[in-house]
Amino acid sequence: MSTEGSSMTMRIKVIVPSGVLAEQQAAKLVAEASDGSFCLLPRHVDFVAVLVPGILTLTSADGEETFFAVDEGLLVKHGTDVRVSTWNALQGKLGELQQAVLAQFREQGEQEQQARHALDRLETSLVQQVLDWDGRRHA
Repeated sequence: MSTEGSSMTMRIKVIVPSGVLAEQQAAKLVAEASDGSFCLLPRHVDFVAVLVPGILTLTSADGEETFFAVDEGLLVKHGTDVRVSTWNALQGKLGELQQAVLAQFREQGEQEQQARHALDRLETSLVQQVLDWDGRRHA
């Protein structure tokens, strides 16, 4: 029989499109899905969850907590391996994450607004070209 008991940990890997953001051991993981938050421990059954934007908390065997603000994503637990794949994630202290997330949302909002303006200009140009073409065709 194993004597590891409560000191057993999971290998957590947080993955974003640019690569691995974090890889560490944790005795406990708390995350948020569409139906609420949940907790995973090393001996829990294999598990898959669709994550919603929220806070991912990893607790080490000695009780130290690591926090990540995560966007939508997918969590897969297989044995003691846990993979969290998400579009965006920030690691930091709990109080600092709110400000970092707000700043990132503001930046993304500005980029989205610029993209919408560019699409509006393209659409206007396309409509004008179609009208010009149709006018020449009927002239």
